Parts: sequence; C-alpha cells; structure tokens
Amino acid sequence: MSDRGTVLVTGATSGIGEAAALALAEDGWWVAASGRDPERGGDVARRLGDRGTFVAADLTEEGAPDRLVADVVATRGGLRALVNNAAIYDRATLAELPTEQLDAILAADLRAPILLARAAVREMVARGGGVIVNVSSEAGIAAVPGQVAYNVAKAGLNMLTRSIAVDHAQDGVRAVSVCPGTTRTPLVEAAIAAASDPAAHERSLAEGRPAGRLGRVEEIAAAIRFAVSEEAAFMTGTELVIDGGYTAA
Repeated sequence: MSDRGTVLVTGATSGIGEAAALALAEDGWWVAASGRDPERGGDVARRLGDRGTFVAADLTEEGAPDRLVADVVATRGGLRALVNNAAIYDRATLAELPTEQLDAILAADLRAPILLARAAVREMVARGGGVIVNVSSEAGIAAVPGQVAYNVAKAGLNMLTRSIAVDHAQDGVRAVSVCPGTTRTPLVEAAIAAASDPAAHERSLAEGRPAGRLGRVEEIAAAIRFAVSEEAAFMTGTELVIDGGYTAA
C-alpha cells in the first residue's frame, strides 16, 4: 500500500468522521483521528491499527487547534491533509436564538475549523502543499428552517473553502467543501428516536429530498476520499454536495 501522507480528521470517533478516518486509512493515509471521547477514540485507534492513532482534543479550548496540528506535525514530520469534520448541532430560529447556543455553535463549527485550517495551511505552504476538506452541510447552501446558527456556521465553512482556494492555490494548497444531506449518524438516529413519533419523523426527513431516503456515512466518506485524492487535483474552492437532491429541489 502506498503512503499518501498524514491526514488529520476531527470529529473522528463516530458518524461521518469515523467512516472517513477508516476509509482514508484503507487508501494508504496515516490517520490522526481526533475527538473528545478517549473511550470511543481508543476503539477507532484499534480499528486503524498501524495506519493511525487517536489524539484527544476539545477544539473549543483556547489554543487547542494550533496544539493539535503542531502535535501531529511533530509526531509525523508533516501534514498533507486536514478533514474539518467536528461540529455540534442545535435548533432555534433567529427570534428564539439563545446567545449561549450561538456562541457554542460558532465556536465549534466555524471558529475551530478556521483556526485548524490556519495552522494546517501554514504547515502545508512550508512543505509544498496539501488539501483541506471542510465538512459543511446542505444547510450551508439552502437555509433549513429552525436552525439559524448552524446554517450560518456551515455557510461560513463554504466561504472558508473558497477563501483558502483563492489565497493559496499558488502555494499548492487545495480546499473543498463536502456538503452532506441528512445522514444516518448517531446524532441523527438519536434525534429520530427522541421524536414523539420516530417513524413519522424519519419519513419526513427522507421524503423532504428527491432521493426519498437518508444518506449513509460511507457515501459521505467516499466523497471525502475523492476530495483528498490526486484524481481531484484540479478541484479547489468548490462544494461536493451529497444530499439526495435536497438543494436541487
């Protein structure tokens, strides 16, 4: 198996992040899988085997993004790719939005990815280039009702991708947004289970898109695999949308 270099995947202990970490390891990447839960992180590390490790981090702590990138670079001698996947989710319209919810979502879903990308880009520029994948959302393209802070944060990630592309293409750094639709992650499964009528709630989520179903984490991971690959070397500053047609309707 060829060694494609080191990739840092945040939010890698479940859902899309975990699927992406394992898929990238299969492709020959050495994976630094980051998350906040050491127990789940240990399980991911065991599944990665000699193709990666788990690195615990709370990315909303001051200085944590810079430390995480520096630790990976010090351990591996470089960083070829970053997958900005870690995020939190909550619901509120603008009129209902608590300041605490706004601050928490912007800190985790936008500020931390910007700071991680900044640290990664500095390393990549110094070492000849690299790739940043920002895991955004269909909500970064089309406003989903009742989740204003999340929508704004994900739209911000798409603009981060474009800004990296126009500022650093000449440095050999690419950036791509991967925008999933509602996907069967533990978070979504929990939300369905918590609904007053779980079956009806799941149907409403599925029927709101032309494909008539929810996404699978493996489908999103496949898009991330492509985005970081050499086959996508001419792709930068754009979005890969995997949403079952939601934003086309």
